[in-house]
Amino acid sequence: MLEQYSIAKARDHFTSLVRSVERESAIELTRRGKPVAVILSIREYKRLSARQTGFWEAYSAFREQVNLEELGIEPDTFADLRDRSPGREVGW
Repeated sequence: MLEQYSIAKARDHFTSLVRSVERESAIELTRRGKPVAVILSIREYKRLSARQTGFWEAYSAFREQVNLEELGIEPDTFADLRDRSPGREVGW
């Protein structure tokens, strides 16, 4: 659960709240006990607002970051996982 501060308390301790979100994820601001806003670090904001990548872009980035040879996965590791039978007959 996020730390919660009333808007009035946040106003009085704004500098320390900013320091806090630099170390932690976020702080929730409340008005009359109900959540109304969140203070985020810039790192978390950029992570959340980043453009979503498609599968191929994510896969390419993964391949650039991970050396698959170091993982020691042999080509036949997944050979028996897929059912290669033609399937069932379907009547229309």
